[in-house]
Amino acid sequence: MPASEAEEWVVLGRVSGIYGVRGMVKVFSFTESRDSILDYSPWYLGPDRRPWVLEDGRMQGEGVVAKLAQVEDREQARALIGQEIAVIRANLPELAAGEFYWSTLTGLRVLNREGIVLGTVSAFLETGANDVMVVDDGKGGELLIPWSAEASAGVDLPAGQIVVDWQADW
Repeated sequence: MPASEAEEWVVLGRVSGIYGVRGMVKVFSFTESRDSILDYSPWYLGPDRRPWVLEDGRMQGEGVVAKLAQVEDREQARALIGQEIAVIRANLPELAAGEFYWSTLTGLRVLNREGIVLGTVSAFLETGANDVMVVDDGKGGELLIPWSAEASAGVDLPAGQIVVDWQADW
């Protein structure tokens, strides 16, 4: 059963293609370990968040493939390409203090230590050395700010903001 309007969704990936002839789909996973997306079922697909039971899945090369119980053939799988894969936020594991899911931070206002608003978090990028926070400056540009203890002075979820040690012209 889909989450109520009060519950929050977290997008963990999207269906990116089909695999084989028995209805398996290729999955582009946003989870830290790509195959962690297989730890959740049901998946809620598309804008209507219809539930789909995960029957089986595995790593296949660099990616993930999955079998959804309701999908029996290649054409049914093809119809799912491009659909977001969401789960109910309450089903995600609890995090330690000071840790955040990227989806929780996306949309927060970003300001520097001087109180100058730099923009809004639009995404995060995993680069290997440090994750990078992508900030939409509201003027058609973006700032790329390393997500590290040195750059992030604090997250204030009740205030809806992140304070960073960063300047707008860097």
